Amino acid sequence: MDAQRVSPAPRRSATWTTALALVAAVALSLPVLLLPLTTAVPLPLWLALLLAGLAAVAWIVLRRRKARDKLYGLAAMALLAAAAVAASQAFAATPLILGRDGRPLPGSIASMEEVELNGTRQWVTIRGHDTANPVLLNLGMGGPGGGGFFNAMEFRSLEEHFTVVSWDEPGTGKSYGAVPFEELDRKRFVADAAALTELLRNRFNQERIYLYGVSWSSILGIWLVQEHPELYHAFISSGQMVNTVENDRLGYERALRHLEEQGETGSAEKLRRNGPPPYGGDNVVAPYVDYLDVLNDIMGTPRYSLIVPVIPFFVPEYGYIDKINHTRGLVNSFNAVYPQLEHLDFVKDALVLDVPVFFFVGRYDINAMASLVEEYYTVLAAPHKELVWLDGGHGLGSADNQDVFMDVMLTRVRPLSGAAG
Repeated sequence: MDAQRVSPAPRRSATWTTALALVAAVALSLPVLLLPLTTAVPLPLWLALLLAGLAAVAWIVLRRRKARDKLYGLAAMALLAAAAVAASQAFAATPLILGRDGRPLPGSIASMEEVELNGTRQWVTIRGHDTANPVLLNLGMGGPGGGGFFNAMEFRSLEEHFTVVSWDEPGTGKSYGAVPFEELDRKRFVADAAALTELLRNRFNQERIYLYGVSWSSILGIWLVQEHPELYHAFISSGQMVNTVENDRLGYERALRHLEEQGETGSAEKLRRNGPPPYGGDNVVAPYVDYLDVLNDIMGTPRYSLIVPVIPFFVPEYGYIDKINHTRGLVNSFNAVYPQLEHLDFVKDALVLDVPVFFFVGRYDINAMASLVEEYYTVLAAPHKELVWLDGGHGLGSADNQDVFMDVMLTRVRPLSGAAG
């Protein structure tokens, strides 16, 4: 009788141990399970890793009464997870451009390349149906630190008419370790972007190329065409930044007013404790995100605290390490660079640009305030300038806005290079 009373305890212990081992196995299996959704790893390799993972899980279940065997199973899962991470990095690639027959389109280019810029190694994707088309350099998403691989999908519809080059700027994504963060400043960004421009001009035998920036990279775009107007057919931007301190002050006040109107007293008090921008210190990004997330709520777009870590996981050009580095790079780059923009004011410092300028502006953009962009556009002197209103908030946004962008790019921007629309 005594033996029967104590025997359930070891069985319960074994059950709990098995359950914990299975939880650990599920966590370790995620890098393998997510490969086909988030990376360019070939299907046969994924299936091999998946089958090996299933075998390891089965081993843990079948050998559930032996702790040592569970450890062997978890060790195998850990090795498979490491193999998945390594494979995600090794097979990272940009998708081929295919013709109607499902084969690579003759004359097209779809490559991901490491290039040398001022003694550093940085990454670009180059995509287009015909390498004879005009070159469009995408300076990357917002931030600082957003990277060009992050928003490259927005240009897929243009690849038939432009050779689109998307740049992961130093400090983010695949270019995460290219330059120490303390060396990131206007001089560095402009020098590297100009070096990339020269590389593209020589490679594709074009005297000038097109330049696109959004949010933070719209600032870099203005700097570039100020210093090197001879290199560019035109500058195109969306979410154009004009005066960061004034823009951020207006955004902070709008976010605080919204929270008070909605009765969200806790969040409103947090913004009050942060105080109005500009912010300093070691963690500059946090108080900015606190109110920028509210602005995104008002504009009906996902919060930065959600999209910044999630979207890179669906960029096929990134392996798992690159995906993590993109988020790390955005945080570190923002902390290093954004305080340097405190005195930025293009109304004072960039009144004349010697290239055609196209501003795509969301009517309800309260991240890069539409009112400030309109004010800048009014006083800006350029050989040709257009302000194109979009129905939405920050960036190009909806499919309808993409159609407007496409139409303007083909009918009014591309002909500036002498190419047919």
